Amino acid sequence: MLAQTQLLTLCGQLFFFCTGIFQPFLFGFQLIDLSLQQIFALLEEKGVCSARSLEKYAAEGELETYWFLDGVERGHKYCLEGFLFPDTYDFYENSTPKAALEKMLDGFEYRVNDKLREQIPVLNERLSEMMRKNGESEEFIAENQFDIRDVVNVASLIERETASNQESYQIASVIYNRLFNWGSTPAFLNIDASIIYAQGGDAEHIDTKLDSPYNPYLCEGLPAGPICNPGLATIRAALYPEETEYYYYVARKNGWHFFAETNAEHEANILRATEE
Repeated sequence: MLAQTQLLTLCGQLFFFCTGIFQPFLFGFQLIDLSLQQIFALLEEKGVCSARSLEKYAAEGELETYWFLDGVERGHKYCLEGFLFPDTYDFYENSTPKAALEKMLDGFEYRVNDKLREQIPVLNERLSEMMRKNGESEEFIAENQFDIRDVVNVASLIERETASNQESYQIASVIYNRLFNWGSTPAFLNIDASIIYAQGGDAEHIDTKLDSPYNPYLCEGLPAGPICNPGLATIRAALYPEETEYYYYVARKNGWHFFAETNAEHEANILRATEE
């Protein structure tokens, strides 16, 4: 059987032989729940363009103006993390990195529409009220207003933590409660998926002592940036979190979670999860 890249090349050659016009082959595939590292590797595997060229262009290349990239610091190969919208896309073989990246950025701009964008200040009102009830100063509240990158950051954590969209809103609630409504308890999120991201995807061992701004066991607040490219369901969950008193959750064997309000309940849930 011919390899996919060989087949794509032959299709292009056949079109040229019949018409005298070279037309790169167009094909489609899904990009779902992936980090930039994984997306770039997959695009290279499929013959769209090399991972190296994508990394370089993401860091330094000229892109169209996107409202959601306002304030995003370029210069790093993964600086667009969170904004390459997961969907099914059609790509040309041997495309340019600019075309490939902008196709996925266009996807984010199309999907995260004005209605969702207008929810950001509404979310900030809700979070501000949480912070006031937690005894925070107005200065602290002003410094912790969310922008779209913060929302995507939360959504990326939800994306990697939840097995069901039904639980996404509860996971979001836990994250916001820990960040802004936990009394004097330090705002450590303790989300293993963020450490796995910092370890380059290695999930064999979770190093909770890892010196990284993506280690939520050592760094309070959100990780330094999104840890994957979240879909619409988890972006919505980050914008419309459920209102709960949950501060803990533990994964069950079926991928769902037990949620708890207190550490004592959480310890009991851990035992329940291991006995399932």
